[in-house]
Amino acid sequence: MKLKDLFSERYLSNIYVAFEAVVANKLRSLLTALGIIFGVAAVIAMLAIGNGAQQEILEQIKLVGVNNIVVTPIVEQTEEEIANEQGAREKEKFSPGLTLRDVEGLVKVVPGISTVSPEILIETYLIKNGTRRSAKLVGVTPDYFRITNFTLAEGKMFNDRQLQRGDPVCIIGNSIKVKFFPTENPIGKSIKMGGVWLKVIGVLEERYVSEQSISKLGIRDYNMDVYTPIRTVLVRYRNRDLVTEAMIRNTNVASGGRYMIIFGSGDDDEEAKPRENYHQIDRLVVQVGETGLLTPTAEILSRYLERRHFGVVDYEITIPELLLKQQQRTKSIFNFVLGAIAGISLLVGGIGIMNIMLASVMERIKEIGLRLSIGARKEDIIFQFLNESVMISVSGGLIGVVLGVIIAMVVSNVANIPTIISPFSILLSFGVAATVGLIFGITPAKRAAEQDPITSLRHE
Repeated sequence: MKLKDLFSERYLSNIYVAFEAVVANKLRSLLTALGIIFGVAAVIAMLAIGNGAQQEILEQIKLVGVNNIVVTPIVEQTEEEIANEQGAREKEKFSPGLTLRDVEGLVKVVPGISTVSPEILIETYLIKNGTRRSAKLVGVTPDYFRITNFTLAEGKMFNDRQLQRGDPVCIIGNSIKVKFFPTENPIGKSIKMGGVWLKVIGVLEERYVSEQSISKLGIRDYNMDVYTPIRTVLVRYRNRDLVTEAMIRNTNVASGGRYMIIFGSGDDDEEAKPRENYHQIDRLVVQVGETGLLTPTAEILSRYLERRHFGVVDYEITIPELLLKQQQRTKSIFNFVLGAIAGISLLVGGIGIMNIMLASVMERIKEIGLRLSIGARKEDIIFQFLNESVMISVSGGLIGVVLGVIIAMVVSNVANIPTIISPFSILLSFGVAATVGLIFGITPAKRAAEQDPITSLRHE
C-alpha cells in the first residue's frame, strides 16, 4: 500500500511539474497547439457538414419515396416545333397525353410494379370565414399517401364510395389547419376550394420540407396542400381529356390539341399561342418492388408509353432515388477528401508538437540534469515531458472542439447548409488529439531522459 501511495505521489508530482512548465510558457504552448486546434476544428466542422448532407438526402428520399419512378408531362413548345408550326407546318402525330387509361393499362402490362399513383394538380384559391388565399388542390388516390409516407394526424382516409363517386371531400395539410382552423377541430367542417365546397375528413401530420428540397427536387410545401379524390377533380373541377364545344368553335386545334392557334379578327396573320396542357394527369408515380428493378422497369415503361402516345415523347421519366444516391455518393467522396485533409492537419500538428518539445528539451537540459541529480529517475523525466505534450494537445483539442462547433454553426446560418454535430465526432477528434500528443511526445521524452546529469549541469 505504501509503494502504491509513493508511486501515486511521484506521478502527481510529475504532472504538477509538467503543468508548471506549460503555464510558464503560455505563448509557446499556444503556438505549439495551433496545429491541433485547427485540425480538431476542421474534423468537427467537416463531419458536421457531412452528417447534415447525409440527413438532408435521407429526408429527400423519404419525401420522394423509395423505389419510385416519376413520369411528368411535357407541355412546352420546343424551338423545332415552333419552326415547324411557323414554316411548313408538317403534320405531327397525335398524342392523347398522360391519362388514367395509361395508368389502367400500366398495371396490367408492366411487371414488377407494386403501386401506381396518378396526380392532378390545380392552382386555385381557398376560402374560409371570409379569408381567401391561393392554394393547391391535388387529386390523388390513397396510394399517394402510402408512396410519400404521409400519415394522418386525425380523421380518416378516403373510402371506396367517395373514390368511385367523386364525393366533395378532402384531406388538408397541417398548415391549412393552423391558418384556417386555429381554435376548432376541422373534421366535418367545409372549405371552399375554387367554386366547390369540400368537406374535411382528415388532417395530415406536419411534414418538414427544406428550401433545398423544394428547389432541387421540385417538391411543394405539402403542408399547404388540399387533397381530394382524383375523380372529384375530374367530375367537379377540370378534365383536360374532354373536348368541349367552346374549344371546337373558338379554336383551331392542330397536332392533336397540343397547339392553340387563335385567329385574329380582320387580320390574316396567325398568332402562335403557348402550348396548352392537354394531359389529363399532371404526375404519375410508379413504385416497383425492388431497387434492382428500377432501371429495367423505367425502360419498359418508356416503351409502353411511347406506343400508347403513338411515338410522341411528350413525357419525362426520372428516378429520384438514383439521382439522390448519386448525389449522396458524390458528397461522401467530397467529405472523405475533406476529412483526409483535416486528418493531415492533425498529423502536422503532432509533428509541430514533437519539434517544439525537442527544442524545449535542448533549452531545459540544465533543469533536466538538476532533477536527475536530486533523485528523479528516467521514468519521471519521461512522464514529465509526455504529460507536457499531452496537456498541450488536450488543451488544443478542447479549443478546437469549441472552434469546430462555432464554425459548423456559422456555416449553417450564413451559407444555409444543414450541419449536424454528433457526440461521436467530438469524442473522435478529441481522442485523436490526445493520442497525437502522446505519440509525438514519446521521442522528446526519451531524448530528455537520456541526458547525462553531470553533463547537463555543466551545460550553458
